[in-house]
Amino acid sequence: MAVDKILGDWKKGKFKPVYWLEGEEEYYIDVLVNYAERNILSEAEAGFNLTVFYGKDADWPAVINACRRYPMFAERQVVLLKEAQQMKDIDKLEAYIDKPLSSTVFIVAYKEKKVDGRSKLAKLLKEKAELYTTKKLYDNQLPDWTSELIRSKGYEITQKALFLLVDHVGNDLSRINNEIDKLLVNLGGDRTISITEDDIEKYVGVSKEYNVFELQDAFAKKDKVKAIRIIQYFEGNPKAGPIQLILPSIYNFFSKVYMIFGQPARDEKGVAAAIGVNPFFAKDYLAAIRNYNYEGIEQGLLLLHTYNLKSVGVGSAGTGDASLLKELVVKIMG
Repeated sequence: MAVDKILGDWKKGKFKPVYWLEGEEEYYIDVLVNYAERNILSEAEAGFNLTVFYGKDADWPAVINACRRYPMFAERQVVLLKEAQQMKDIDKLEAYIDKPLSSTVFIVAYKEKKVDGRSKLAKLLKEKAELYTTKKLYDNQLPDWTSELIRSKGYEITQKALFLLVDHVGNDLSRINNEIDKLLVNLGGDRTISITEDDIEKYVGVSKEYNVFELQDAFAKKDKVKAIRIIQYFEGNPKAGPIQLILPSIYNFFSKVYMIFGQPARDEKGVAAAIGVNPFFAKDYLAAIRNYNYEGIEQGLLLLHTYNLKSVGVGSAGTGDASLLKELVVKIMG
């Protein structure tokens, strides 16, 4: 069952006795737990009928006793068990899950992992509870997810701003959501304009000119001057472009360019579909095809592998990150 379906049922007053929320993606679990804590009960009802436990400090008998209480002056009570993955003897909850009280909505937030599918608890959850398992989005799903989130808040965002934001934050949906909310507060609620790269630079703190995407563009166009300028910026602002993030990004770029040589498509839409990238960036890959031949891309991949080893001290006598990147630029671009 998806988050939207669970929330939709709750808003209609339809509840199951037990909800077990588990998995790697904390964002969706937090969305459901936060809603349950603030919205299932009215403010007056919550005073008597909302109980919150934290796994690290919770004892299983206390949790079960709370779940078995009857609501006071309300139709139902809500019991939340947060950070349940830290709870000792959590399997002892099986007795309650097997025979839950219909007037209690028991919600368990079991983050970072899943219950062992071979265990008795897992089998019981599938049979008796509403089991919702989350998983991390793939990196190539983040732009569409972020764009849809922004749209749901009543705003639009330019393509470049979108990719700057996603690349800067990474695969952390909660932080992406927080950064978006911060952006919207600073924009003052003006929904007639799209979020731009200027807004990302001003309110998120990532440069619109000196970032991995612009470095990728410099490699694609064999623009040595631009590439060196960006690397010098990274040298003065290490957090903006650590070599541990730059090299894998550029390697991934060259790898996808390498894939194009085996594809018949040479238009932006066809290339984007063939190598699994957003059409917005297809022009960069096509530019690389024009500026490097097959051997040039192959040599670039070998150099990137070599310099990745050097960045961790293999075959490098203490050379600084910026110097390694400048050497790499000169060798790849010839």
